[in-house]
Amino acid sequence: VMGPSGSGKSTLLTLAGGLDTPSSGRVIVEGTDITTASRKQLAALRRRSIGYVFQDYNLIPALTAAENVALPRELDGISARKARASAVAALEEMGLGQLADRFPDEMSGGQQQRVAIARALVGDRRLVLADEPTGALDSETGESVLALLRARCDAGAAGILVTHEPRFAAWADRVVFLRDGSVVDETLRSHADSLLSGQAAGQ
Repeated sequence: VMGPSGSGKSTLLTLAGGLDTPSSGRVIVEGTDITTASRKQLAALRRRSIGYVFQDYNLIPALTAAENVALPRELDGISARKARASAVAALEEMGLGQLADRFPDEMSGGQQQRVAIARALVGDRRLVLADEPTGALDSETGESVLALLRARCDAGAAGILVTHEPRFAAWADRVVFLRDGSVVDETLRSHADSLLSGQAAGQ
């Protein structure tokens, strides 16, 4: 998802993740209409099926990196030992295995962002919502993270990525452009390069 500031990109993610309620219409995730689901049902669905990468990370300061990543798994009934093992594996995938026992204030912004991404990807999440997940990362690390997200989608998950970077949008199967809360253009992956170039030229 691309578009100028204020176009509704982050709002789209909060609606898809059940963090906000639309004024009209429905949002269906894993067969559940989340616009009518109870808070308890929404919380269970998010823990089980939805991984969310927040723009400001939303890590819990009092928890280590591994504890932050493991928390959704533990809340879903996974044993602490298994949850930590999967959390450490996810952190290692992000190149942060050695920082598993560090607290957020002991890490750089880029490292915190990768912890947030690991938390979104840990477990069998069927929907990954990522709000500018590469914003604090250098180009090489950003490409690595996008490759992991792409691999997760190729394995059967769905992903919605908000980005301002055309080169990262090119990883997607479909690119949607928003303006003032409406879809103004979209393209499939095979035509992404030409449309991205045209949009960039028009900005």
